[in-house]
Amino acid sequence: MALDVSRSNEHRQPTSDDDPKPGRLDWRGGWAVALAMLPLGLLTLASWYGRHVRPSADEWCFLPHVRDHGITGLVDKFYFTDNGRVGNGLLVGLYAKFPVAGHQWFGLVSGALMLVLLWALTVRLLRRAQLEMPRGVPLLVAAMVAAVFLFATPNTYKTFYWPAASVSHTVAPVLALAAAIPLLVAHGRRGRNLALVAVAGAGAFMGTLSEEASVVALVVLGGVVLFAQVIFVPGVRRFARVWSLAGMAGVALGTLVLVTSPGSRNRRTRYDAESVSMLAPESLRGALRGYLEILGTVFTTWQYLGAIAAGVLLGLVARRSGERETAVLLPARPPVLIALGAAAFLVSGYLCTVITYPVFGARVVTTERTWNDYLLVYVLVLVGGGALLGRWLRARTTEARGDGVRRIALAGAALVCAVTVAGLALPLMDLGRQMETRAERWDRQDAFLREGAARGETVLPYTPTKVGRMLEPFGDQGRKKWPVQCVADYYHLDRLTYAERMP
Repeated sequence: MALDVSRSNEHRQPTSDDDPKPGRLDWRGGWAVALAMLPLGLLTLASWYGRHVRPSADEWCFLPHVRDHGITGLVDKFYFTDNGRVGNGLLVGLYAKFPVAGHQWFGLVSGALMLVLLWALTVRLLRRAQLEMPRGVPLLVAAMVAAVFLFATPNTYKTFYWPAASVSHTVAPVLALAAAIPLLVAHGRRGRNLALVAVAGAGAFMGTLSEEASVVALVVLGGVVLFAQVIFVPGVRRFARVWSLAGMAGVALGTLVLVTSPGSRNRRTRYDAESVSMLAPESLRGALRGYLEILGTVFTTWQYLGAIAAGVLLGLVARRSGERETAVLLPARPPVLIALGAAAFLVSGYLCTVITYPVFGARVVTTERTWNDYLLVYVLVLVGGGALLGRWLRARTTEARGDGVRRIALAGAALVCAVTVAGLALPLMDLGRQMETRAERWDRQDAFLREGAARGETVLPYTPTKVGRMLEPFGDQGRKKWPVQCVADYYHLDRLTYAERMP
């Protein structure tokens, strides 16, 4: 056990979680594995489209710097000049070290990493909750969470395919969530100490990786500290609070490194001249208006029903194993846990909007990549709510007609999962076609610029190649220059000129 909990010697009484006749329903078939193939197929398709990703926006500036100065040079630039995010600079440098190939492989590598972490967390959490279920159910839940989180967004390109945004706002919250895995697998005093070191280290790294993900982590961990009394059984409350405080201390340390850096001061100087303070009344009101619009979009995105359906499947088929007294969470209060999760989502979402509003202003509503830091919490709350609904259905079915009702509910939830995947696949395939078209044009222009530079040319024409509302040199019919000079540096040119059509 990760946290020591004494076992009760008293005989456990049957509960509503237990089947009156455990052998009556055969939940051991491969249906969950087969159903998991749908979201896994979607993730595979998305990774396959990743071969069409090419550099754009910020990457035009990262690539020549990493080429000339290495990964440590980019970390140095982030800390002393750009923004202070040394953890972010490290991850950006890892893919920028392999210019085009790094972009092409990023979706596959990051997608597989996030899926594995979500799967491992699901397995360990269910084991700690003393739940048994058919094989494949944890994989199905993790795959549906990943699919909905990555592809239900209004801008999948910036969420999944744009590496610079993904490491800051998509991978970051999953890494923060994965910090709980060492806690869930720990045994004894040594394991608990390692879990403390792991969460503190993860928090420190998160503080230098993403301000928004750090805010979400602080809200969630702070909620554990404040409400451990109603979440955990008495034997684990103290350590749950200590572990959360260690994580919060790590985040605070990382954030301190970030905000005191010369790069962060430069960034504040750059933006403070154009915006009001995030704590100014007009900024708070503007952030609230923007956040309400964001919630309107999120709450009307029907594909999030897939997360609820995955939770319903989990609640329908999961059964208690062992003694209830060995569980970590208070089994009688799952609605309280769901309510606290919903509150954490709403609070952290607003705070993330508050800290980004001075930079983006009213554009926080269309800067969808910054939503992902708190949308992962939303997806997890939906899964938890679905599991609660499935558990309720399981408990309310009588022994006489329980099999039929449960099978109908199971089939309905599986159908919702399938329809959700189909609903996510159609726009993804359309995006894939747009990415392929852009890749062909980008490659043709790349060859032209390289050949010109090899001939000794110093000034060449450039035509923007856009996808997913990404910024490109000479945007707005040539009026917006950024990042023109970065592109010129990438191709060893002195200057680029705007061309409406590619040579």
